[in-house]
Amino acid sequence: MEDNSEPEQSSWAHLPDVCLRRVFHWLDDRDRSQAALVCKKWNLAMYSGSLWRSRTITFYGRPSRTRTLKLQSALWYVKKFGKYLEHLEINLSNPYNTAFTQKFQVIMRGLLSHLGKCNSRLVSFSINYLELDRLIWKNVVRAQFIKNLATFLKRMSKQLDYLNLKGARVTLEEGCELLSSLSCLTNKSFISEINIEDFFSLHLPVYSSTLFHQTMSKFHSLVIMTFNYNCISNELLDILQEHSAHSLCALNIKCHIHDPHGQVVWGMSWANLAKRAPKLNVNFFFERVMKHDHLARILLVEIPVRSISLRSCYFSDPDWIMRPTLTNLLPAYWHVLQKLTLELNNGHELLDDELLQLILSCKRLLFLKVWAFLSVTFMERLLQNRAERKCILTTIKVRIYTARQETSEEDRLLCDIYRKFKYLIDSELNYFVITYPMV
Repeated sequence: MEDNSEPEQSSWAHLPDVCLRRVFHWLDDRDRSQAALVCKKWNLAMYSGSLWRSRTITFYGRPSRTRTLKLQSALWYVKKFGKYLEHLEINLSNPYNTAFTQKFQVIMRGLLSHLGKCNSRLVSFSINYLELDRLIWKNVVRAQFIKNLATFLKRMSKQLDYLNLKGARVTLEEGCELLSSLSCLTNKSFISEINIEDFFSLHLPVYSSTLFHQTMSKFHSLVIMTFNYNCISNELLDILQEHSAHSLCALNIKCHIHDPHGQVVWGMSWANLAKRAPKLNVNFFFERVMKHDHLARILLVEIPVRSISLRSCYFSDPDWIMRPTLTNLLPAYWHVLQKLTLELNNGHELLDDELLQLILSCKRLLFLKVWAFLSVTFMERLLQNRAERKCILTTIKVRIYTARQETSEEDRLLCDIYRKFKYLIDSELNYFVITYPMV
């Protein structure tokens, strides 16, 4: 007797489209292309726009064969499915010679030109650490790249919502040209988030530039802005107040020792901005700017500071002491400070009492990260106060520096402290504490 029944199909054949697309979502490009050969249904899944909304492309300065093939594949897929792109990130990893930057410029020219013609969805665009001030960028290559990038930003200006050019290291004129590209079509830009940290070359006093102020006046709905303190001036704060006070939520400000940071900014300018932008939080990141008189010029009481990070980066200065900052400066933010990071080389200065008092005075402090010379007993005192609800910390990350190579005694004490407060740590804290020899 003949069996006319159809051959039994795998359960995969009946997988709903939404589930099939989810499976494809977790595959890399190579596996996706192979899966697309299985059948017509799987091939159609390959062309689902939801699979190609976000892409990251990394250019390696010293590529292996595997990395080269991966890059070529990534570029091919971006061009093939570029019309679906909503989020694109470009990374440079250790560019080391002029041949690399020239090749990168040629590839990016083609890629940006293609996306400019076919894409109408891109809302997020990022290129990190171009470092255009390095000698590996020949002047003609650098100029051509900036021209191509400016043209692309102009084409995308109506739809782009997020731009990240962190680490570009451009001149004042080049930087303002790129930022102005976002407002070329309407003379206004409604982009909500820009990251221009280390965007300008080192040592530039951007805060005194009329060109920069004119450029920033074209941004009318900023929500988040990340930049360097060498851009801050009364004029910039007034511009933000006039054009973005209704939307502004966060200013992330980096202050580096090699950037100019001696300009005078009025507390009244900060107060006016904070009053007009009630949702505003300011986050400061200081690198090797540690002296009290420098910090006091910057950390004005009128600023709604949510987060402060002070990093000495292992550098030690015999003229620098931290105590006045902990006792006189930071307590001014007792009602707003939520996150505190201290990475200090304070081998000559004990700070246990001052740091603990600061923590207890900051009524909204949730996150604490400290790398410093401290006594192990500091942790016991801190946890005891936390157990008594005298502070509301939820994250405690401490690296206790010690001048001794052998730390077994300190480690034993830390274990005893952990056992004593285990119930609290396990139930309420993100907790990590170690000793670290600094010999």
